[in-house]
Amino acid sequence: MASYPSRVKIIDVGPRDGLQNEKQPVPAAVKVELVQRLQAAGLKEIEVTSFVSPKWVPQMADNAQVLHGIERQAGVRYSVLTPNMKGLEAALAAPRAEWPDEIVVFGAASEAFSQKNINCSIAESIERFAPVVEAARAQGIAVRGAMSCTVGCPYEGEIAPEKVGYLAGLMKGIGVQRVDVADTIGVGTPLKVQRAIEATQAHFDIAEISGHFHDTYGQALSNTLAALGMGVWNFQSSVAGLGGCPYAKGATGNVATEDVVYLLQGMGIDTGIDLDALIDAGVYISQALGREPHSRVSKAIRIKRAG
Repeated sequence: MASYPSRVKIIDVGPRDGLQNEKQPVPAAVKVELVQRLQAAGLKEIEVTSFVSPKWVPQMADNAQVLHGIERQAGVRYSVLTPNMKGLEAALAAPRAEWPDEIVVFGAASEAFSQKNINCSIAESIERFAPVVEAARAQGIAVRGAMSCTVGCPYEGEIAPEKVGYLAGLMKGIGVQRVDVADTIGVGTPLKVQRAIEATQAHFDIAEISGHFHDTYGQALSNTLAALGMGVWNFQSSVAGLGGCPYAKGATGNVATEDVVYLLQGMGIDTGIDLDALIDAGVYISQALGREPHSRVSKAIRIKRAG
């Protein structure tokens, strides 16, 4: 038997990664309420919003309103995506008490994805992020690096672990403190995910690595288990499975936080999360979007509740 961590910290990315591609506008007040409900359910890390140009991501145009509208709880880490200096400056254009605790920069392990997504090579993208990382850390703000397409890419197909190692090394070099090994299109299977994590471990300690698995092919929980077996104890997921996969029509994207919590609780791993309150948070945001939560655990437990 693999030895598993006794506790796991989950970063819920629903308010940012989950909602950013929604076509219908979601009011800032609803996003704030979602964050409040997540922290009330016991989440200690929440990705709140993204400071990007509203031209590219209109859903995040209310970023400052959302970040500053939250009633902060002690012991909760609030993170935001800042792809450039302009984004960082906007995130810090408020009293210090309302600053994010952590910023997120991103890079891809696939050259083709990097070119298509942000119009530059992997090395160039990291160069652009270097001053952002330096400025954030100088202000005492933590920095996380999201590494996308670590096992597969919609343009290049399978991604070699060496490419993941290369990206992790570049991120370490500019001062990123921890990284997400993300299966952006959800094509990963356990051994591939383990190899991507192994390649990352050449540059980051296991405590500085988080798993971010999409469920496009129904593999996210298997991949979570594979990462747990390696000692990974940080994971990212999205309440109600918010956030589809833009590269696979109709496919679910982010794995649902409810499903991950059920798995961990069933293994006796402490998450500090109240599953019932989490399910209610997922129902709240799903109703606001006019649909059912993309979580099997949520559905099963709500049917049981209705008795």
